[in-house]
Amino acid sequence: MGQSPEELFEDDDYPAYTMGRAAEMLGTTPGFLRSLDEAKLINPHRSAGGHRRYSRYQLRLAARARELVDQGTALDAACRIIVLEDQLEEALRLNRAMNSND
Repeated sequence: MGQSPEELFEDDDYPAYTMGRAAEMLGTTPGFLRSLDEAKLINPHRSAGGHRRYSRYQLRLAARARELVDQGTALDAACRIIVLEDQLEEALRLNRAMNSND
């Protein structure tokens, strides 16, 4: 059975946002979002009609990319920084979980 509406609202990975809405929320263009897809930073879900749909998690990554690009970082370098930041955060989370079980 699928998730309830309440669960979907809390699911960071649920593709709730259209490209237009995502771009509006981030204060950027759909082209910028497409460039993040091409750079493989985010891989938006595709609707049955082929339209890109973004999750809150993907929008956070896109917002970070925009921040770095606005500071003068090249897009490919910004994407690599974000991937490394994400990997570090996951490693720290796992480390905390392991240490709390001691």
